[in-house]
Amino acid sequence: MDDITFQLLAIAIYFAAMIAIGVYAARKTKSHEDYMLAGRDLHPFTAALSAGASDMSGWLMMGLPGAIYAAGLIEAWIAIGLTIGAFLNWQFVAPRLRAYTEVSNNSITIPSFFENRTRDRTRLLRIVAGVVILVFFTFYVSSGMVAGGVFFESSFGADYIWGMLLVSGVTLLYTLFGGFLGASLTDVVQGLMMFLGLIIVPVMAFITVGGFSGVQEGIEASGAELTGLFPADMNGMVVLGIISALAWGLGYVGQPHIIVRFMALKTVHDAKAGRNYGISWMVISLIGAVVSGFIGIAYVQQQGIALDNPETVVLLMSQALLHPFVAGLVLAAVLAAIMSTISSQLIVSSSALVEDLFQVFVKRQPSQKVLVILGRACVLAVATIAAVLAITPNDTILGLVGFAWAGFGAAFGPIVLLSLYWRKLTNWGALAGMVVGAATVFIWDAVEKAGTDADGVVAPGFEFFTLYEIVPGFVLNLIVAIVVSLATYKLNADVEEEFTRTGSIVLQGNTGTINAGTARADSGHVSDEAAADRNALP
Repeated sequence: MDDITFQLLAIAIYFAAMIAIGVYAARKTKSHEDYMLAGRDLHPFTAALSAGASDMSGWLMMGLPGAIYAAGLIEAWIAIGLTIGAFLNWQFVAPRLRAYTEVSNNSITIPSFFENRTRDRTRLLRIVAGVVILVFFTFYVSSGMVAGGVFFESSFGADYIWGMLLVSGVTLLYTLFGGFLGASLTDVVQGLMMFLGLIIVPVMAFITVGGFSGVQEGIEASGAELTGLFPADMNGMVVLGIISALAWGLGYVGQPHIIVRFMALKTVHDAKAGRNYGISWMVISLIGAVVSGFIGIAYVQQQGIALDNPETVVLLMSQALLHPFVAGLVLAAVLAAIMSTISSQLIVSSSALVEDLFQVFVKRQPSQKVLVILGRACVLAVATIAAVLAITPNDTILGLVGFAWAGFGAAFGPIVLLSLYWRKLTNWGALAGMVVGAATVFIWDAVEKAGTDADGVVAPGFEFFTLYEIVPGFVLNLIVAIVVSLATYKLNADVEEEFTRTGSIVLQGNTGTINAGTARADSGHVSDEAAADRNALP
């Protein structure tokens, strides 16, 4: 067999494994909560790798190594910001969100948690949050499908449309039937593939170029003008760029497809193990990506290769240095990075349609079987719309990845934190903050684009708007939510009890003095009260 055949065989085996996992997960899925949240029975290792894989997308295997290859360590600030943000997310959000979402009427989506937590009788908070998720994720999923098509086009010379449809179709199959469990289990395999790929490729390249001396000589010979973490020509724009890169870490707490993994953990106590697994995977993978970019400079120089697209440096080295079948598995790891994100976003989009929009307007509660069917239908609907948008590649869709990250971070991040740690948050405060945060992201992005020409030159007076829009959006959301909540706050005994009980469960979980049964029984007591309160709503 020739090299291409070996590589395609490896990718075919990977696709078959993903579908098989989806079939297995489908057999385990019996209820709507199973389909949307795996019955809150996720192992911390599964939750950790699932969160990491669904977070990183193709950026880890292609974007970050390519950025390091082209510009140097200045591009690593995003990785530093993401690592800090992920650690704080696991440390402070995961245990409390796991406990509070079950205590508060067993909420299985972020919008339903906001509604139950604030006792929003208008339903506006849940509806607006559901719409925000649906709009952003439809384009987010589409961008992933575009990336899949471009991958097959650049790696094998295949037609873009067929590549896009193949990636979309396989991802849709295991997500459609396997639901949240299927997406999470496939994420584990995909996360391990990404992890191993970012260890094997740089190690092989390091040996090939001749170790440290070879890397240094190759970089010097290339004439690459690389910067360090702190460039010599520090100025206001560079400082804003570093702040913007670090600010990516702010977005973690507001990403529904990531924090939903916290809600699916078996117990509060599992958050600690999940943090250790997740951050270890993340740090090693990010280091591998950064090192791959640097070694790639020396490798390309030594081999006399003309690399048109820096983002393909890992693909280039894997195909040249590894057996074709192993190289095919590395290529599959790139696909895994793309597909893991798509599947997670499809599930959250489906939950927004079924839980946060459909059920709000339906008075009679459908059966569990009907809800599962509706969930699958919504996955299909969102995937279809996203695929239609992806038929014609559009840079604005790909650009929405960073924009959507900012949108979720600014719209949901402060509300999640206030919901978990501030008793006085009200539905009106949460709604006002969410709207202001999302609107700020749109406005800030529009102003920045208006002040930047086609060559990327920023006009005088618009420099400050190069700051990543998540920063002003997050800050304004936080301020507005607090001010409006203080103006509309009324003591609610049920909210106070839930808040206190959640703190008690988290404290016991952190000290290891509570088991899964106790946690579920404790939270179930409040869930019954909350359910009674919800049924009494007009």
